[in-house]
Amino acid sequence: MAAAGWVCLVTVLLSLSFVVTRDHRGEIDTFHVSAGHFFLLNCYTAEAHDVVIWSRGESKDNLSLPTGVEVRDRLLWFLPVQMSHNGSYTCQIRNQPGVLLRRLKFWVSVSSGECPYTVESISITKGVSDSLPCKQKEIFGLNSVVNVRWMKDCQLIQRQGKPISVDMKGNMRLPQASEEDNGKYTCLIDINLDGRNYTASRSILLTVKDDLPEKVFVEPQLVTPDKQEITVELGLRVELQCLAFIGYSEDNESSLHWTVGKDFAEDLEEISVSRKTIHREGKVYELVILSIAKVHRKFLNFEFECHLESLAGEQVSVVKLKEADRSSFHMSWAFCLSASLAVLALAACFFFFKVNLILAYRDLLAHFPKQQDGKLYDAYVSFIHSNAMSSDEGTRFAMQILPEKLEEQYGYSLFIRGRDDCPGEAIHDATAAAMHQCRRLLIILSPEGKTEESTCICDNQSQVWYEQKVGLHDALTKNDPRVILVEIDGPVDYSHLPESLRYIKRKQGALKWKKDFLATHKFTELYSKRNFWINLRYHMPPVPTRRLQTIV
Repeated sequence: MAAAGWVCLVTVLLSLSFVVTRDHRGEIDTFHVSAGHFFLLNCYTAEAHDVVIWSRGESKDNLSLPTGVEVRDRLLWFLPVQMSHNGSYTCQIRNQPGVLLRRLKFWVSVSSGECPYTVESISITKGVSDSLPCKQKEIFGLNSVVNVRWMKDCQLIQRQGKPISVDMKGNMRLPQASEEDNGKYTCLIDINLDGRNYTASRSILLTVKDDLPEKVFVEPQLVTPDKQEITVELGLRVELQCLAFIGYSEDNESSLHWTVGKDFAEDLEEISVSRKTIHREGKVYELVILSIAKVHRKFLNFEFECHLESLAGEQVSVVKLKEADRSSFHMSWAFCLSASLAVLALAACFFFFKVNLILAYRDLLAHFPKQQDGKLYDAYVSFIHSNAMSSDEGTRFAMQILPEKLEEQYGYSLFIRGRDDCPGEAIHDATAAAMHQCRRLLIILSPEGKTEESTCICDNQSQVWYEQKVGLHDALTKNDPRVILVEIDGPVDYSHLPESLRYIKRKQGALKWKKDFLATHKFTELYSKRNFWINLRYHMPPVPTRRLQTIV
């Protein structure tokens, strides 16, 4: 007799295990779905402020999800279900700092029929009018439902007596149930998402009994793992959650509570406790949350115990808090700081040694063949000749100092009027032709040298004005040749010069040469002289290798 009673009890318990059809296999919920149908998988114990991460199998990120499966609003969407989607899925629940609170596993079993397999059942007393739940709350929450249909044994429902009716939530009202109503019922929901039509389905077994069912005792179970270790930050808030399955109704004799040492958590001032009852797919869960507003060091490595007490005995889940290891963070911070300082140092070096680096780069490239532009000269030197050649600093700079430095030492080729032009040739034609054979136009200006058209007091100044007019026109319209301004001995009054020269002065400035560079041995003057030649070479074009070899 006793054995028969146990068999009856086991039979009833098996009939009450559910699916989405879903059944409970250890800690894995199995959902039976049909290929080609739309399906939503919910991580049902997550709070609103928790972070939910879905993955396929034992993987830990969303990248493992198969094609046609995606995460939206913390739900796992199957658009639609495919046979290849059969398998396990994992839901990780983390708090805002990223600490793992718990992990739930689900198994999705895909079949090819229109009406999915189910082991979930419901009993209705014969002659009583009752409802069959559609149990697809997430689907209705999309506000995209077009139509709700019910089928019995995967066929249109045909019954004698009063017809069935379906309410706004998709539940089917079955008036005056009879034994002919026994069978598998499937709720099919037609929806429209993103312009496409889908169908979601859910099956349930109906058994019509002659009398009221006896109350069956269901042993509550802790869903929370037996032992947990949670990483926390000192001074921050932390929540410890304890979840338990308490049966199929709230009418039970179980107790779920937290203790800290020998004290109940509710009795401690630094700790608050909240409770929540969760109804999910016919099952009832209780969630008790222990909140610590500010984690102190005394809570570290201390055991927080969640107790589930029922007629079947007591179950305990132990949680320990562990301080987060900040060494990796400090190392990363130090690395980022070092990298930033290195970048700043490189930027500073490039800023201060930009010209030197570019000249070094040119010297390196000079050893490789390069296509030539066909021009004969590197620069056309334009200056006002003085009647006293030996005393005029501008003439001396152009005729003596520049050739000694640029031509003899660095291998440049200069065209200097008065040195390289041929007597008797048409001056303007020769000047224009020579200018077009030069890569740069080097204009030497001195405080007493004026080149505006209205002050042509001698043929020399007229020639200089023509040189600059031709060269500046091409420089401003074609950027060829490029212009280099050199001021000799003191500031130059640009108000007497053409607007084109004033524009170039404003745009790129001018190099400054002082005759004191040759007569002094002071460190500052030598440094300025060195910088002058470096900057002049920077503005000049690169020197070909063959010319450098000739100089050497």
